[in-house]
Amino acid sequence: MRRPPFNPYAAIVIGVISISASAVLVKLADQAPAAIIANYRLLFAVLLMLPVILLKYRHEFRDISRKDWSLSILAGIFLALHFILWFESLNYTSVASSVVLVTLQPIFAFLGTYLFFQERFSPGAIISMLIALFGSFIIAWGDFQISGIALWGDLLALLGAIGVTIYFLMGQRVRRNLSLMTYTFVVYGASSITLILYNLALQNPFFGYPADHWWLFLALAVFPTFLGHSLFNWALKWMSTSTISMAIVFEPVGASILAYIILGEVITWPQLLGGTIVIFGLFLFIMSTTRKTKITIARKEGNN
Repeated sequence: MRRPPFNPYAAIVIGVISISASAVLVKLADQAPAAIIANYRLLFAVLLMLPVILLKYRHEFRDISRKDWSLSILAGIFLALHFILWFESLNYTSVASSVVLVTLQPIFAFLGTYLFFQERFSPGAIISMLIALFGSFIIAWGDFQISGIALWGDLLALLGAIGVTIYFLMGQRVRRNLSLMTYTFVVYGASSITLILYNLALQNPFFGYPADHWWLFLALAVFPTFLGHSLFNWALKWMSTSTISMAIVFEPVGASILAYIILGEVITWPQLLGGTIVIFGLFLFIMSTTRKTKITIARKEGNN
């Protein structure tokens, strides 16, 4: 394999910092409803992608099956739901609590594969899931001591994690047939339309926000979306999925540091303890599931 044009580890570091900024950028746009922030994040992302789609990928749209269109649109709806719930959670709880709880998404994903695809868990995966969930209970307990409103924010963040899990599970099937760029464009487009309809139903104003908010909306489209997730997808060519998954687990750490520096948010002891336990549990979970996948592949190769 030829050498990468850019150091993949440096790309991962930039990616983690970029996605860590997401929650702080949402908090800074405090004069806009959560659904409006999500709306412009995805809408600006679609507009930025449009020239590339028209120049290099427009021919792929003719070959998309009806089933893939349906699944992509459904994935976009659940992505919109994820952003509404997660961004709304930041109105009630801290960046640290919200981001840690949303990071539980890999566990919900494997629970989804168990329910729908009969994926079996190793004992190590079950133990690590219980450790991560125990850490989330510590966070929730600490936030409940502060106020019931903070606990409501934690619940919204957990529901947001479930929403993005369904988005990923639906995307697994479609991504086998579509390029990453085409699939992402369709999903972001469907998600943007969903959010426009949602905001119209709630009668949220689309304009009239301070000038700095428009820069925040654009920053959300550029940093977490393109310098974050797009760099992770690029790095998959050079690095293992487990390495990237472990790197993404550090998002709560980066988000908490940025929230302390920019917003002055202080991390409480339950958040620190619970967050550390969650991250430890997620590390164990990723290592356990990665090992199980390697053993399964080795067995299949041995049988062939």
